[in-house]
Amino acid sequence: MRAVRALARDPEQAAAVLKLGPKQRGELPRNRMVASSPTLPAIDRYTGVLYDALDAGSLPDDARARAAETVLVQSALFGPVGALDPIPAYRLSHDSRLPGLPLKAHWAATVTRELRHAGPLLDLRSAGYAALGPLPDRDDTAYLRVLARGGDGTTRALNHFNKKAKGEFTRALLTAADPPETLEDLLDWAPGAGFVVEAAGPRELALVVTEG
Repeated sequence: MRAVRALARDPEQAAAVLKLGPKQRGELPRNRMVASSPTLPAIDRYTGVLYDALDAGSLPDDARARAAETVLVQSALFGPVGALDPIPAYRLSHDSRLPGLPLKAHWAATVTRELRHAGPLLDLRSAGYAALGPLPDRDDTAYLRVLARGGDGTTRALNHFNKKAKGEFTRALLTAADPPETLEDLLDWAPGAGFVVEAAGPRELALVVTEG
């Protein structure tokens, strides 16, 4: 936070580091005020395709309570945060280059060490955010990839739309009447919930979306 606030004092450098265009310069004061600005629960604060599909604001109270117990969000600024942890507005991404503070070097070992105390773990993070804290090497951890399967049976990785699939998948887990407790349970649960989830390699699962 100190590094982010210090950077914000130099608008030109901050805009370059954070890759902000002229119309986004209005976001810079957020970083100057990050220690004192109002907060929202993490799943309400963060935005984008995944969060649109999750639609956290419409989750029932019991699903939000389940999120508080089971969901972590990887933040470039705060590390892993709970779904309902209070988060201020800020601008920082996994690939932001803070002067004198490389984010991967700052976070990776510490986050992995903390994740050893949680489990089982299903990792829905993008590759950039996963690099800020790789999964511990355990049998009850897996990375989830989203693949599209065409009419000919071939599969390919999805880019933009993989976030939508992950958001919908997370919502389904949070609202499930009997949510899976292990990765093996997850494979059994998925078909009944309308998802195709397959083993895709060591410690890797694939969420398969059929292309229309």
